[in-house]
Amino acid sequence: MRAGSLGWVLGLGVWGALASAAVPVSARPDVGATYDALQRAVRIKQVALSPEGARVAWVEWVPGTAESTRLQVRELAHPERAPVRITASKDGAPCAEGSLAWSPDGRRLAFLSTAGEGTARQLYVADASGEGGPARRLTTLKGVLATPKWSPDGTSVGVLAIEGAEDAQGPLGPAARETGVVQESSPVKRFAVVSVEDARLRLVSPAGLFIYEYAWSPDGARVAVTAAPPPGDANWWDARVYAVEAATGETSLLHAPTWQVAEPAWSPDGKQLAFIEGLMSDEGSTGGDVLVVSVPERLAAKLRPGEKAEFPAKVPPARNLTEGLKATATDLFWSTPERLVFAAQAQGEAALMAAPPRGGAVETLWRGPEHVAVSLGRDGVTSAVVRDAVNRAPEVWTGPLGAWKQVTRLNVDVTVPVGEVRSVTWTSDGQPVQGWLVLPVPELSGRKAPMVTVVHGGPAAGVLSTFSPQTALLVARGYAVFMPNPRGSYGQGEAFVQANRRDFGYGDFRDVLAGVDAVLASAPVDPARQGIMGWSYGGFLTMWAVTRTQRFQAAVAGAGIANWQSYYGTNHIDTWMLPYFGASVYDEPEVYTRSSPINGVKQVRTPTLVLHGERDVEVPASQGYEFHRALKTLGVKTQLVIYADEGHGLRKPEHQKDRLLRTLDWFDANLPAAAVAPGPKVRPSAR
Repeated sequence: MRAGSLGWVLGLGVWGALASAAVPVSARPDVGATYDALQRAVRIKQVALSPEGARVAWVEWVPGTAESTRLQVRELAHPERAPVRITASKDGAPCAEGSLAWSPDGRRLAFLSTAGEGTARQLYVADASGEGGPARRLTTLKGVLATPKWSPDGTSVGVLAIEGAEDAQGPLGPAARETGVVQESSPVKRFAVVSVEDARLRLVSPAGLFIYEYAWSPDGARVAVTAAPPPGDANWWDARVYAVEAATGETSLLHAPTWQVAEPAWSPDGKQLAFIEGLMSDEGSTGGDVLVVSVPERLAAKLRPGEKAEFPAKVPPARNLTEGLKATATDLFWSTPERLVFAAQAQGEAALMAAPPRGGAVETLWRGPEHVAVSLGRDGVTSAVVRDAVNRAPEVWTGPLGAWKQVTRLNVDVTVPVGEVRSVTWTSDGQPVQGWLVLPVPELSGRKAPMVTVVHGGPAAGVLSTFSPQTALLVARGYAVFMPNPRGSYGQGEAFVQANRRDFGYGDFRDVLAGVDAVLASAPVDPARQGIMGWSYGGFLTMWAVTRTQRFQAAVAGAGIANWQSYYGTNHIDTWMLPYFGASVYDEPEVYTRSSPINGVKQVRTPTLVLHGERDVEVPASQGYEFHRALKTLGVKTQLVIYADEGHGLRKPEHQKDRLLRTLDWFDANLPAAAVAPGPKVRPSAR
């Protein structure tokens, strides 16, 4: 279950309009105008360095729109020149463009765009210099396209394609309504190859496998994929690693993981394949150890197109390169046969590390208290990154790893007036835990700030120092924001990620409370004015918190799970629960009952706002109804808001705005007022 972020809103232009939490609610100015100012700033959705390192491309979100983006390319040898816009739009009309992929020679860009008829994304190719005329459309698929990647010889572009299912939006998107006889068939995402010369699309992988990720082998003869039998949204947690022959579609099993697997990456000589394996709660939220398997030249046990995905269990053994490392790998970049670079989370910080594929010590190349998105050049050293932090809006930087120079100044006028930003560490049940504390600008009165504890989703995820509108506006309103990384989080190794299996709400919540105590002992925060909030798994822990303690005076639970037993049979991704609970709800119902907030609901006294997307299939809205109904029946102050036509992540700007401002209003209205600070002592005058 994902964190459910509001998105990266990069800017804070109207500091003066934001009130301190010490001001009475009735006297605080409306922050709606400030939120709108945030939305007018620029955010960066993707960065891609050309293979030889001569150009950098990125995707900008167009301020003031819901979906529109634009592609920009800059020649790094000529920083004085303005970036060139690459687009498939012939008349400049707004459209959604992204999923950048450089050709091997660095001269062309492949990308997806909605510039054509309808709303479906199609594949386009353009000259990266902007001088080759308009982008050329290569596909007219009625369905879904994703993840373009050039073949090593530059003659074709690989894609992932779903035919005839244009409404397939993945587990995060709003689900199609099911009425009448509910169908059991599911769309299948397959690996396909599109010829650049004649624009012919050829489906390659078997129809019985749903492909999640892929990587071309250096010789272009095959692709490594992570895949599982359909339904794809539900079975990602059972994915295996396969090799698919590009010419015939014959498929061979390369690795049957113990946990979840993602991010396949070939060695430059094509003899080894790396991937990330670990306990992951969400597709796309990758984290785990780095494993490598040797790939034989001749692969056995081949599956041909049309056959079922059944293989013998014997596969090549994999080597764990990061076992015991107190960090979590998130992205792989294999630069030379003897050097495997990976991005990681390390105790709440972003890091870039390198591991020798044959085994040996892991080297830290760079580490910092910020968030970075990385694109690495062919040499394994030159890179392009998007960098941001709590108090710094994102920009594009390029250069050798860790020695970057700023390329863009899209948000040069953005100011982020927050107080101190601290990485906080504490001990819980004998183990170290880390989190982030963001303090507001201190009040002249010296009064302590109220605090909101924000629990991340997942639970397999981690909080870095990242710019976010939620944090920015809470802090601007006068709240301290505490973001813990309790057990189950990324950043301290795989054992820490797995430490909350079969224990939801117990050990991880003790970690959160111990973190709150650590903050109260060291920061100017008011213990009598405490709020808690979260989305998805964070919504669950918020529901759990108000059933276990009276320490929080206000709560906001978004897309949370109130009842693990009823949730098991109503969500569309139930496979994710088996690694965590160890058994199905039908085999061991007591494990699910033990962690269900609904069973402690009579203990709740905390005013609780419950938020949900109407068509959420990851966490159905029935969970919000169930918790809200119980609170209302028991006389606890509560409000339920269901956002129309939304899935697990809110996509419509008006709903994102409502969620954030409604959350601020709920804390303003329900946290007790600040105690009046004592005035200066006046010594009586002598008479």
